[in-house]
Amino acid sequence: MTGGAALALPFAQFKPNRIVAGDAIGWAGALVQPVGSALAAALALLLAAGLWAGLGHRLRLALAAAGLFAVVLALGAAAHHLTPPGDRIARVAPAAGFWLMLLALGLMATDALARLRLTLGARALLLAAAVAAAWAVLASGWLDGVSVMREYASRRALFQHEAVRHLWLALGSLGLAQAAGLPLGLAIHGRERWRRPVLGALNVVQTIPSLALFGIMIPVLGWVAAHVPGAASAGIAGIGAFPALVALFLYSLLPVVSNTVTGLAGVAPETREAAHGTGMTDRQVALEILLPLALPLILAGVRIVLVQNIGLAVIAGLIGGGGFGTFVFQGLAQTATDLVLLGALPTIALALVAGLSLDLSVEALDRTWRAR
Repeated sequence: MTGGAALALPFAQFKPNRIVAGDAIGWAGALVQPVGSALAAALALLLAAGLWAGLGHRLRLALAAAGLFAVVLALGAAAHHLTPPGDRIARVAPAAGFWLMLLALGLMATDALARLRLTLGARALLLAAAVAAAWAVLASGWLDGVSVMREYASRRALFQHEAVRHLWLALGSLGLAQAAGLPLGLAIHGRERWRRPVLGALNVVQTIPSLALFGIMIPVLGWVAAHVPGAASAGIAGIGAFPALVALFLYSLLPVVSNTVTGLAGVAPETREAAHGTGMTDRQVALEILLPLALPLILAGVRIVLVQNIGLAVIAGLIGGGGFGTFVFQGLAQTATDLVLLGALPTIALALVAGLSLDLSVEALDRTWRAR
């Protein structure tokens, strides 16, 4: 149904410039004929084959991957076909049909993967192959005529700077949360009178809307910068990267602390008693026995925090913190969809790759510990 709607809706949009709405163009009109009609017919057959129960799961996955590759390449071809020669102002952007087709083929691939029950190594190779294929297509220049890539070309240096800033915000807040959350989780583990109020307070922080928390940081840290000697010279300010880092750190604490406590609680009491029986101190038991055994759950918390912070770091652009949110909010202010996509698409891709990679890492570590 999704694929049928994708074929019925426009594939691309031609805009005389980056601001105006432009004209929607169907699959047949976006490409040189008869290529456009042939592609639409091939995709219809591919989607119909994907619905056939007798089709092997490996073949269904291969067909979905081939379809995704063909649709992305077709977008680049449409940009070359629709843009007048030498025109640097006109824009060719993906329309609703393109996005719906990616969704339909992505669902088809996901279903095939779930049914295949591939080994951990095979899934890691597939993820690496998907990332390499995406990188190859972007590096080839085939998509350079697409509107979002034109926005990237005119902002290449700024994009690279903001990408580093986005990663710094996400990974820096995660590192700070680990440094504070692991000792805190160890301290409140097994102490009911401490655990309830600490987790309750962190839950309250987690329920504050992200935009509100970022806004709260502005007057609080602005006052600190103005009244505390040396604070401003240390980089503390009401706007910029520092309040964004603090807000992301506060959001990160609950998953880190709660997963640490849950992981430690999952260690069998017999294991602790055996460790104490060998003469180990409480500190040695915690660091050498409990934490290593709780590591899979602690890493699961890291995954939650990293994916969460990659997304939330977009809000940092609203308070001058940089990151991909810079392009998102600039695009919203200018009514430039392509600029919004320049910030949104790498954020989504980064979160997906980080989440899947950490899922594989957690599973591999869990299997290792179970084997031991």
